[in-house]
Amino acid sequence: MSQAEVLAVMQNAIYTAILASAPMLVVAIVVGLAVSVFQATTQINEQTLAFVPKIIAILLSLMVFGSFILTTLINFITGIYNSINLIIT
Repeated sequence: MSQAEVLAVMQNAIYTAILASAPMLVVAIVVGLAVSVFQATTQINEQTLAFVPKIIAILLSLMVFGSFILTTLINFITGIYNSINLIIT
């Protein structure tokens, strides 16, 4: 297995990880920003107010985008399994 093939597999793995985690990260950023604006507007400095909405939003986004994430991971793993004969030789 050449160095270019290893780099291609690693690049594909990193891209798949970013693609699989992106929906939940975007939702967490949007909810965190909304909660921060709400806290700054009302001057409420409660630390748990920032975490509970994010956790709920991430769980909801996992339910909504779960099939997309699973499909992305299955396509990556299928590609790895199909390229095993290239890796061994």
